[in-house]
Amino acid sequence: MLKKILTIAGSDCSGGAGIQADLKTMAAHGVYGMSVIVSVVAENTARVIDIQDISPKMIEEQIDAVFEDIVPDAVKIGMLSSPACMKAVAGKLEQYQPQHVVIDPVMFAKNGDPLMEPASVGTLIKYVLPYADLLTPNIPAILIPQRMFVTVDSFALMVIPLFILAGELIYAKGCKNVLIKGGRNMAGAVDVLFDGESARRYEIGQIDTSNTHGTGCTLSSAIASNLALGHPVPEAVELAKSYVTDAIRRAPGLGHGCGPLNHFCRIF
Repeated sequence: MLKKILTIAGSDCSGGAGIQADLKTMAAHGVYGMSVIVSVVAENTARVIDIQDISPKMIEEQIDAVFEDIVPDAVKIGMLSSPACMKAVAGKLEQYQPQHVVIDPVMFAKNGDPLMEPASVGTLIKYVLPYADLLTPNIPAILIPQRMFVTVDSFALMVIPLFILAGELIYAKGCKNVLIKGGRNMAGAVDVLFDGESARRYEIGQIDTSNTHGTGCTLSSAIASNLALGHPVPEAVELAKSYVTDAIRRAPGLGHGCGPLNHFCRIF
């Protein structure tokens, strides 16, 4: 039976991240993708020009439209820019109780431009995080008890115990699994999955490239797709990481900034 995935996120008119990257990733995995747009983002590979949020009422109605007709087998949540948006999404997660919720806490675009209001972090922790079957934060944005995210200034000081500590702290907020992503900030692009009891390390050969626009969106959507296809969390993460690596390695080289991935690299 064809699996169905819903992405709740912002759009990227350049096609490399957000809703567009999510739907491409889902199609590449042979699942049926659906979308709820929470923000329209005018961006490209070099910069974010402007953001226009969709009203909370319209966000709720999009979610209702999906769940009353084509119930998803997994939900991926990306950019949630404001507290009102977060509460709208959290309310519908409580109402529909979807399975396999993967949350990618998008705070910044790849070029560093902000995509979330700083004041929204507390709302994200309180209202959205408890619904995460898997949360996929980047290592420069580590959740700690006093604040949600703290910037790590020296990547040279990052070690696996730090990853595990971060995972433990996030897990305590209600997530069932936490994937701490080192990405290009760590030699070997190290990620660590923490499930509340043990940690699993994922490492690949580092790729020297600037074509990394939308990697977080793509990874989380690939994980959600693999979960819907029946893979357990550790295997879903491993398969998704391999897919993203291939998509980066075979990137089309578009744009003047951080270029997009080749989401259909395994098909064409």
